[in-house]
Amino acid sequence: MRIGIRAHDVKYAPLDELIPNIHNQGFHCMHIALSKSIKEFKPEISTMTPGLAMYIKELCAENKVDVAVLGCYLNLCNPNPEQHKKIVEKYKAHIRFASILGCGVVGTETGAVNEEYKYEPANHSEEALETFIENLRPIVKYAEQFGVIFAIEPVWKHIVYTVERARKVLDAIDSPNLQIIFDPVNLLCVDNIDKQDEIIEKAFELLGDDIAVVHCKDYVVEGNELKSIAAGTGSLNYPLLLKKIKEYKPYVHCTLENTVPENAVATREFMERTYAEV
Repeated sequence: MRIGIRAHDVKYAPLDELIPNIHNQGFHCMHIALSKSIKEFKPEISTMTPGLAMYIKELCAENKVDVAVLGCYLNLCNPNPEQHKKIVEKYKAHIRFASILGCGVVGTETGAVNEEYKYEPANHSEEALETFIENLRPIVKYAEQFGVIFAIEPVWKHIVYTVERARKVLDAIDSPNLQIIFDPVNLLCVDNIDKQDEIIEKAFELLGDDIAVVHCKDYVVEGNELKSIAAGTGSLNYPLLLKKIKEYKPYVHCTLENTVPENAVATREFMERTYAEV
């Protein structure tokens, strides 16, 4: 596996320092959300030029850092027509940018039925799923035109909240350019944490061929919620997850989440050590 980190979880620095810093901490790839990682100018559609993509690509090549995911985590089911139109244009801009950047994946979550992008029971309805599929279809079609993989990340609070529901989306769209970002913690809630092993097993059974990237974090329970923390510091069964990765996805990009600059290297070392042991 190739271990990476979210660029915005590394101590802030301009791009020409940030990417070398990622390499110097022993990471092979990064997940970069431009709006969270770049502060020296404001990343907008207008600034996402071929020149910027080629500049980042050059920095990555010099520092042997892959761009595993170009993040564009916007609500594709925003019910406000004007906002939805803007969101679609941002997705298209990211797809174009990724095609020049040489990035593996444009990644997103699966949205909510409200403008606030928060959980409500209606997110889990069949109507919400159908809306998501129909809104996703033209985005995937656009990705096909640019030879880019568009990957959705199932999350329990969002519209695609189970492994089975993710399989439904893949089958409905039926495109090799639609794949999955698998984050097992995102599929957990207080009511199903006792089934985490079953969920991990099911993910590789039903989605294995379509998993493009794995996101790695951990969790602790606080009240009725799960709190996300660095991998190896909570209750996720990492030996099982990494055994599955070693068996089915040996060189997959695995990007760490919910680390801080002080524990990122230790978290990478935990991942490497556990992977070697399973």
